[in-house]
Amino acid sequence: MKLYNSLTRSVEEFRPIEPGRVRMYTCGPTVYHFAHIGNLRTYIMEDVLEKYLRWSGLRVDRVMNITDVGHLSSDADTGEDKMLKGARREHKTVMEVAQFYTDAFFADCEKLRIRRPDTVQPATGCIEDFIRVISSLIDKGYAYLAGGNVYFDTSKLTEYYVFNRHEEEDLLVGVREGVEEDANKRNKNDFVLWFTKSKFEDQALKWDSPWGVGYPGWHIECSCISMKYLGEYLDIHCGGIDNAFPHHTNEIAQSEAYLGHKWCSWWFHVLHLNTTNGKMSKSSGEFLTVSLLEEKGYDPLAYRFFCLQSHYRKSLEFSWEALDNAAGAYEKLTGRIAALKDEGAHDEEAYRALRESFDRALGSDLNTAMGVTALYDVLKAEISGHDKLALIADFDEVLSLGLLEAAEKLRSAAPAPEEGDPEIDALVAARTEARKAKNWAEADRIRDELKARGIVLEDTRDGVKWKRV
Repeated sequence: MKLYNSLTRSVEEFRPIEPGRVRMYTCGPTVYHFAHIGNLRTYIMEDVLEKYLRWSGLRVDRVMNITDVGHLSSDADTGEDKMLKGARREHKTVMEVAQFYTDAFFADCEKLRIRRPDTVQPATGCIEDFIRVISSLIDKGYAYLAGGNVYFDTSKLTEYYVFNRHEEEDLLVGVREGVEEDANKRNKNDFVLWFTKSKFEDQALKWDSPWGVGYPGWHIECSCISMKYLGEYLDIHCGGIDNAFPHHTNEIAQSEAYLGHKWCSWWFHVLHLNTTNGKMSKSSGEFLTVSLLEEKGYDPLAYRFFCLQSHYRKSLEFSWEALDNAAGAYEKLTGRIAALKDEGAHDEEAYRALRESFDRALGSDLNTAMGVTALYDVLKAEISGHDKLALIADFDEVLSLGLLEAAEKLRSAAPAPEEGDPEIDALVAARTEARKAKNWAEADRIRDELKARGIVLEDTRDGVKWKRV
């Protein structure tokens, strides 16, 4: 498989450290609100990657964190904890909010056919792990205590900006937002590993630590949770492109300082879902959720189909018109599948060629748009209905569009063709004979007469059927 590596900024052959096994970590949600469909685009593409690796015969061990503490309203280690913000908004406890939105997130994932990771770990369940790693970083000289907080000292690194070659003066206080400088920091881009009560007196969740009662920073949780379940070496780390800096940059810094060696070989970043007003976010006013799509009558899988028609490394612009087009295409696709019959002989050579075409598409930097094209090629191929249905089922293990299930629903919902009226049967037979004789005017006249009587004709392999509407 050829896959783009954000760390090297190039497409390379993906090779796991241990042959046959992939250790995969994906940044999970901060569960203070519903996930919007921009967030979910990232999870959809990560899901396709995981399923393609499994489809290719690899064992995948995937771990995801749940951020239920430590993620402040600014990625610059300023503002209040997002969880506390959510609790205030809804007049609930932080843990009530966390549980509600964790459940809501996985409900959305189920609707979008996103596989639940093998291990899901809330940050609040790993406090001892955070303290142990932070203590080690202090002992090794990579972290320091100042103003009641523990900071990572980025000046001790040979290279900090691993994803982009920044000059120090290009960044304000080492973050993506203009914020007031933290006077406790030795260097502009140092970041907090542990907060204490000296800085956030109103923090709801606090734990004892060697540095006082407090709570962990956001960045430390992913490093520790990954190492806890996947060991010292990670094959691939996934997330949205907005996490590349500072979050993933800080993960690499603290993980490799703690371990003393390279930590993660591959970084997979999904670009933004934009609206006409720019990047979709909870604060932008364009807060679109799966539930809202359903309220407007869209099948969530139509949104998944919409995402798969674009490459993960390209920004995707959302509009209702674009979603309508995707929903219409998805409906037509499932309609064509519903018309297939599970019959005919198997053609091994043609079957293998079509499967290899799909494999090449997904193996070429996860080109889902070409994967969808390979799916349409199956429908157009001169092979049996049996082979077509088998290939569709095979491809859908990766695409997860629920194609066979949707087709079955269409077949079940379709009214049975009606027969038994001698007059109607005679007209249908007369139209068939007119068409054979290429007497199109007579065939059209009969069709119009039948239509006026509320009769709809359906051309099938077994001949013309009719039904009343």
